[in-house]
Amino acid sequence: MRENGIAGVPKKRFRVTTLSDHEETVAPNRLERDFTADSPNRVWVGDITYLKTRTGWAYLAVLIDLFSRKVVGWAVDSHMRTELVQTALEMAIATREPGPGLVHHTDQGVQYASAAYRELTAIEAEASMSRKGDCWDVEWIAIPSGVGGATACSPSR
Repeated sequence: MRENGIAGVPKKRFRVTTLSDHEETVAPNRLERDFTADSPNRVWVGDITYLKTRTGWAYLAVLIDLFSRKVVGWAVDSHMRTELVQTALEMAIATREPGPGLVHHTDQGVQYASAAYRELTAIEAEASMSRKGDCWDVEWIAIPSGVGGATACSPSR
């Protein structure tokens, strides 16, 4: 291989971004894989992905409106604590001003299930979460954005 200038490509290290083994309250799955919306600000889907940078990992929290498929809120930081997803949600609420009836769907990560995030979500939306171990409900966020890293769903698709 060396003589022909061929080298193997090492497999990327898997990085867990959903910490779903926690004691927090989990919302029911209200979408049941129906990723459509009749009008703007009816269904927002959120997830966290990661980006490798020169200085280390950066975590990106994104909220997408299922009607327009546009990003309505986002935040980037060097950690993936609750503050990251709260910042993205606060941006979405400030820019979109959703009315009653908004469904906010995420995975069961501890950031989304935390009491602080649930309080913020309850003011503006009805929470919905994927079933444990079922990452397909929010996986499509990372694919069209072109910025996401590998997740538990990526290799087997």
